[in-house]
Amino acid sequence: MTHKFNRIVLKISGEALGGERGSGIDEITIAKIAKEIKIINDSGVEVAIVVGGGNIWRGASAKCTDRATSDYMGMLATIINGMALQDALENISVPTRVQTAIEMRQVAEPYIRRRAIRHLEKGRVVIFAGGSGNPYFSTDTTAALRAAEIDADVILLAKKGVDGVYSDDPKTNPEATMFNDLKYIDILNKGLKVMDSTATSLCMDNHIPIIVFGIEHPENIIKIINGENIGTIIKED
Repeated sequence: MTHKFNRIVLKISGEALGGERGSGIDEITIAKIAKEIKIINDSGVEVAIVVGGGNIWRGASAKCTDRATSDYMGMLATIINGMALQDALENISVPTRVQTAIEMRQVAEPYIRRRAIRHLEKGRVVIFAGGSGNPYFSTDTTAALRAAEIDADVILLAKKGVDGVYSDDPKTNPEATMFNDLKYIDILNKGLKVMDSTATSLCMDNHIPIIVFGIEHPENIIKIINGENIGTIIKED
């Protein structure tokens, strides 16, 4: 089967891994996501994943902790999530590697661009954990950075509680409308809460399309790969 994309970066928020609670690690939810990733990987699409850590610790929202320290704590949370997702994938025979921006060789490989690409070429799923390794940068920025580094075709931005990009918060404004497509500059000019401005600018500079969709239905990942119009696509034209 011919797919729309050959190499993808799937960005999964920490809250998505927390299931209905949105906190902690929900093994049933992770298992469902892992099954969809297996189908994609088995079909020949190269899959890299960037995981968030908001289900354990959200660095940017800490009030009493030094911001840099808080961000490093958040990076450690993403590594816990990455290991949990790796375990779920390997339980269903998907070869997987976790690479971390902060070295901890006992549990994962350090991030090395060429090694990551080689893993993908060999059919292994690569999970990028530890953020970018620097405070003050979100995991959205990590997704944009890694996508540019490995020459990914697209970033699939899996959101919890929303199925695309809206003109306003649909939870508080029933008049909010969903966009089918947007340009990068629209995200920046309208201040839409999709991903931070650094990540959006990185994608714009490197011409990497972004598809925002709801992760409540993990099968959406397969539908997007097969060319269905799911969620909101953000690109140049």
